[in-house]
Amino acid sequence: MNRVEKLILKNKKAFHDFHVLEKIETGIVLHGMEVKAIREGKMNIKEAYCNFHDNELFLMQAHISPYSHAGAEPYDPVRPRKLLLHEKEIHKLKQKRDEQHLTLIPLSLYWSGNHIKVEIGLVKGKKLYDKRQDIAKRDSERALERHQKLR
Repeated sequence: MNRVEKLILKNKKAFHDFHVLEKIETGIVLHGMEVKAIREGKMNIKEAYCNFHDNELFLMQAHISPYSHAGAEPYDPVRPRKLLLHEKEIHKLKQKRDEQHLTLIPLSLYWSGNHIKVEIGLVKGKKLYDKRQDIAKRDSERALERHQKLR
């Protein structure tokens, strides 16, 4: 069966601040109200990261605002959310992270069929000069495209 994937949210800051070494697709455990809030576009993953706790992987600091039609029950918008991976995958990620001093951050959220998936990345921080080089490269590519468009 061919599943349609629809992008919900992309962490653009991650690609600016980090070198992405590896990408992994994970599931995420959410409450029903959170899924509805995500459908409304009320999620922010700019400051989010992934952390290990008791051989499980959690998404930390991902902000999901309360659903507009939800009741008045107490709700923590930045609660830790469990990411779904096989145990072997979790051990591999933990080992890579510890050996190479890397970080796990969410890169994007998307629909895969009726499920929300999170693409996490094993990343290494960029230095300031790397960021400047990327900006200069992007600007020169834009100038080249503009120049070719005028011809």
